[in-house]
Amino acid sequence: MSLWGPLNVPDDYTQPFTDYQRWRLLVNDGGRHTWHYLKTEEEVKSWPQNEVDRFWLGLKTTMPDLPTPTTPLEAARNGYKYYKELQSHDGHWAGEYGGPMFLLPGLVIGSYVTGMGFEEHERLEFIRYLMNRAHPDDGGWGIHVEGHSTVFGTGLNYTALRLLGVSKDHPVCVRARATLHKLGGCTSIPAWGKFWLSILNCYDWEGNNPVPPELWTLPDWIPFHPHRWWIHVRNVYIPMSYLYGVKFQAEENDLILSLREELYPEDYYSIHWPSHRNNVNVVDLYAPHSKLYDGLAAILGVYEQCTIPPLRRAGLKRAYELICMEDDNTAYQTLGPVSKMFNLIARFHAEGKGSESWKMHRIKRQDFMWMGAEGMMMCGTNGSQLWDIGFITQALVETGLAEEEEFKPSLVKALEWLDQAQIRKNPMHYEAAYRHTTKGAWGFSTTEQGYTVSDCTGEGLKASMYLQFDVDYTEHLISPQRMYNAVDVMLSLQNPNGGFASYELIRGPAWLEKLNPAEVFGNIMIEYCYPECTTSVITSLAIFRRHFPDYRKADVDCAIKKAIKYLHKAQTPEGGWVGSWGICFTYATQFALESLSLVGETYETSEYARKACQFLLSHQREDGGWGESYKSCESSSWIEHKDSQVVQTCWAVMSLMYAKYPYAEPIEKGVKLVMSRQRPDGSWPQEAIEGVFNKTCAIAYPNFKFSFPIWMLGKAHHYLHYLRGKNTAPEVGYLKKTSGVNGNGVAKLNGHANGHSNGLANGNEKVNGTANGNGKVNGNGNMNGYD
Repeated sequence: MSLWGPLNVPDDYTQPFTDYQRWRLLVNDGGRHTWHYLKTEEEVKSWPQNEVDRFWLGLKTTMPDLPTPTTPLEAARNGYKYYKELQSHDGHWAGEYGGPMFLLPGLVIGSYVTGMGFEEHERLEFIRYLMNRAHPDDGGWGIHVEGHSTVFGTGLNYTALRLLGVSKDHPVCVRARATLHKLGGCTSIPAWGKFWLSILNCYDWEGNNPVPPELWTLPDWIPFHPHRWWIHVRNVYIPMSYLYGVKFQAEENDLILSLREELYPEDYYSIHWPSHRNNVNVVDLYAPHSKLYDGLAAILGVYEQCTIPPLRRAGLKRAYELICMEDDNTAYQTLGPVSKMFNLIARFHAEGKGSESWKMHRIKRQDFMWMGAEGMMMCGTNGSQLWDIGFITQALVETGLAEEEEFKPSLVKALEWLDQAQIRKNPMHYEAAYRHTTKGAWGFSTTEQGYTVSDCTGEGLKASMYLQFDVDYTEHLISPQRMYNAVDVMLSLQNPNGGFASYELIRGPAWLEKLNPAEVFGNIMIEYCYPECTTSVITSLAIFRRHFPDYRKADVDCAIKKAIKYLHKAQTPEGGWVGSWGICFTYATQFALESLSLVGETYETSEYARKACQFLLSHQREDGGWGESYKSCESSSWIEHKDSQVVQTCWAVMSLMYAKYPYAEPIEKGVKLVMSRQRPDGSWPQEAIEGVFNKTCAIAYPNFKFSFPIWMLGKAHHYLHYLRGKNTAPEVGYLKKTSGVNGNGVAKLNGHANGHSNGLANGNEKVNGTANGNGKVNGNGNMNGYD
């Protein structure tokens, strides 16, 4: 059968199109995830399915039902009994990172136009995923799995189904096409959709606003030079500019000719393409063009009619150099899935099918393809490996579960993975590719992908310190010098206002946001400071200076002081913090209150903390839970989800505990809700999507439904005992002695040193509930003795 020929696709897509007993997840090379389909009985016998395979495929696992928990700690313990069985052999937790619905069409279109096929079982499960994710009301698709139908989602995913071999007469295609035509067809598809369809030769290049590669020939000092753009935008528009410059398009064939008829209610050949450059359907539009952008686009449109050949060639040459450097720096993983497929097409155009770059992109393409219960998707990166392991390891240490014998081997393996996940050097093409330093950083996924991320470095270092200094059975795999390197990276990322952005310093002026061309995303043109990134760095630095009080002491203290000031200013008038990477206020406020607590700001001592607690409590529901819609991120205002959410409830309850909120009732109610949703085997069901990016696009963090309930319930068990006064101190396993620097004989609670010196925002120092350390002792004993 042809790699791209028609397939006989069943009408019933609720059942797998392939034999799920034959799928296996291969984990190797520092955390790479690739799914494989075993074709022979011999292969099946030699590579048996394990719990990780079964769980992510939605098959019944062999994990047994556990005794019904009677306390939050027992529920947390049950949760980890289940979750540790999902740990990969190398120590990390694999997982889906899906949700956006514009990624899989790019994978399909990019592969189609470069002659890079898929196996039939992959095509079938791509098809099934798209069918399962069609909107139940109208059969279209949105920008993400929970969104309303849009032209962007419907046009691209319909196209993907047809390329994958689904007949235009299949009921799913008939229904989706009707929705697309009702919306007016693909003339009003947003800019990225116009671009993908132009590559496929189903939309004319004249209908695109210009993306000239000549921009890359401008002097670096110019304030709007593309190297000053946010890295995800920059890395997408580098190959886009190359492909626009050469006007790449697939050769016509019968399918492409048919798609030209199917994607538009009007005659394709009668469309006046230039008049649709700024035609974006109202159901898609989030960030309208500014007058500045439209004016520049008009000027560039004139230039495009009379380009200067030597200048165009110079732009193409420079853009292609940057594409090749990105492939080299990331071993062809690239920063993300959109840039990856654009890079592939550019390399194919320049070097041809079968070239070394084409072969490497085909190999690493597999890392983005994730098999799940509803079919095969494309993930938002090559995984979220570091992000997931960071939270669960901290959870186990802070709850005391790390001290239980049956869990110790799991934590030893986790530290081994964190050790190899730290990036040890700068990228191959460092300054030439406009990269920030990476030596000492942790990235979001793997060292191979190799991008510094501020909060991932913070969480990676924090988890590593917990596992090396707060338990006594692990080797010290990560040397002090490597921890210093991580601190150096974090300090290099602080912006003048005290905040931390994601991958780099803010390089461009704020007015560059007026050049946002994407229409469907907000705040994308430059880096921005984020409360979540800032707080991950604060917590990591605050814990680091307990163990290494002399390393860059003045710099660390100053960084924390400036970051706290930023955090104060970033608090909304209502009392929360707006989340940019998770949904939304519950997410960011949890991080913020943890950071404030580490510098002595709690419900008792800080108006910021009190205001945040009151804000959260105003949104607690009758059932004890919290529930925010992803639409909160779009509007930067609280919008209720129709249901309470376990993960968001955990974030809210943890916020209250970090702030040392003195009343038990709201915490008890949140705990009760989370325990009531736990299954007999210790797991929790998947609820609404957890993450977000660029204001509008939700993305999944399914491992959060383990790490945060385990974390919250374990902490709440001890915290509620403390509030009730049932014990003079938290239980064994939670109260520990530490022999680390500044910690001889000092009681340690919840993974945080009790009695540490906390540099407040005003530069003073305060010791909470103990006379150990230098500075002022707060001796009222009310809440400050609990950490």
